Amino acid sequence: MSMKLKTWLVPAVAALTLMAGPALAGNTKSAEAVKEKPAAAKTETQKAADQKQQKAKGKTMDAAKIRKAAREAIEKKVKAEGAAKADIQRQKIFQDAVVALRETQNAIVALDKKDKEKALAALEKAIGKLELVLARDPNLALAPVDVTTQTLDIYADVESVRKAVKEAIALLKKGRVQDARALVSGLASEIVIEVLNIPLATYPDAIRAVVPLIEAGKFKEAKAALVTALNTLVVTRHIIPLPIVRAEQMLKRAETLAEKANRSKAEEKELTGILKAVRRELKFAEALGYGKEGDFKPFYEELDKIAKKTRGGGHGKGFFDTLKKALADFRAKLF
Repeated sequence: MSMKLKTWLVPAVAALTLMAGPALAGNTKSAEAVKEKPAAAKTETQKAADQKQQKAKGKTMDAAKIRKAAREAIEKKVKAEGAAKADIQRQKIFQDAVVALRETQNAIVALDKKDKEKALAALEKAIGKLELVLARDPNLALAPVDVTTQTLDIYADVESVRKAVKEAIALLKKGRVQDARALVSGLASEIVIEVLNIPLATYPDAIRAVVPLIEAGKFKEAKAALVTALNTLVVTRHIIPLPIVRAEQMLKRAETLAEKANRSKAEEKELTGILKAVRRELKFAEALGYGKEGDFKPFYEELDKIAKKTRGGGHGKGFFDTLKKALADFRAKLF
């Protein structure tokens, strides 16, 4: 950031006064008067300027506080929605499958100690629990046993993201895969929900195959087989794109304003600002690659229709129905 140096005149005036002291000795009063008047005038002008600047600064700070509060409220709702989605996944966890996984690990511990009976007892319990899971739902392919969540959010504008993507594409064309990978690795704004699953088509049989090895006293081979079985656990990832969620949260407030007759100037300005902010979030989502080319065009068209209907105080219900449904369907497809 460049900084302009200010030239301070007061020291220069003082220096000139000292140098011309003898010449002005006979007219000290008039010299002082000449010095005081501009100083007084400057003080009053500066006071007025300071007051004006302070007033403008106060307005700016108030606006900044309002924007910050609004963003914090939206972020809070976004995080709450992510937590709710994670809870839904947690509710799908099968406790019998969790026990089966834990008993597999217990069997490995027993094998390290060459404890044949404990290892067989643990696997017997694991197999029994998995049979219960399959008995309840014979067509179930994956039994969830654990859920973790992670939030990734890049703070950048649309142009910066697009520039990074173009640079990455150029690097890929040159065969510089790792350089491109490093460039795009942080281009994400999402909540990631990871679910750890037991593959029911292979895992139970893999455990059963270990029993003869234990019976034969082949503890090392049995342990290796169980470790291999654990390595077949499947991780499924569910993505919640934050720009889409933010846009949906903003639309709730915009819809309330759009339905209101006789909106104030401040509300009119707020509605216009929200619609622009929604468009920015969608542009951001598009730049980050959440969706295919052309997916976002219908959203922008709907925003244009809403802006036209609400211009000049226009109000009514149902303006947002099509856009809300389209966004919900789009996000469900991604999730």
